[in-house]
Amino acid sequence: MRCALCDDKECYLGKDCTALKEKVVSKYEVETNNLGIMATAAHLEARHYMKITRLEELILFCKEMGYKTLGIAFCIGLESEARILHELLEKDFGVYSVCCKVCGIAKEDFGLEKIKDDRYEAMCNPIGQAMVLNEKDTDLNIICGLCVGHDILFSEHSEAPVTTFIVKDRVLAHNPAGAIYSKYYRRKFRTDK
Repeated sequence: MRCALCDDKECYLGKDCTALKEKVVSKYEVETNNLGIMATAAHLEARHYMKITRLEELILFCKEMGYKTLGIAFCIGLESEARILHELLEKDFGVYSVCCKVCGIAKEDFGLEKIKDDRYEAMCNPIGQAMVLNEKDTDLNIICGLCVGHDILFSEHSEAPVTTFIVKDRVLAHNPAGAIYSKYYRRKFRTDK
């Protein structure tokens, strides 16, 4: 599949280029949580398309899904944003938040490269973050700025579904899409035509 390079996007009009349609449909029919998530997402899209922010969409989604307990896995570098998110969500839900440095495990314990050699550095611990939130039996976990790789491990070990609220990009003010909107960055990656 190379859908990003397709000019026609006939799937939008019902064409199946994969021969997977029956298997996919059965996943929605058999696994009811999948259909519930899709129905809620479709409802929000139909009613609020281009009218609400990602934060508003997240809150409405959680309410419509009947979620009671939310988890936030955040990077220590976005602790201010995580605090604001926690406080906003706490108005409607039970909220647990867990910092990436949870457990305070030294990078040296695993031979991980440090930012500065002459100081103690706790490693990021996405598996620990997932374990903490799993113990709290959260209905949904929200990623708030975890590093690439750490987000993968967190998602893999989370027992609850995971969504991302903030994607970390230290250079572009946590707006990674800026790199493809910027002519400078496209030139840097040699993709500007």
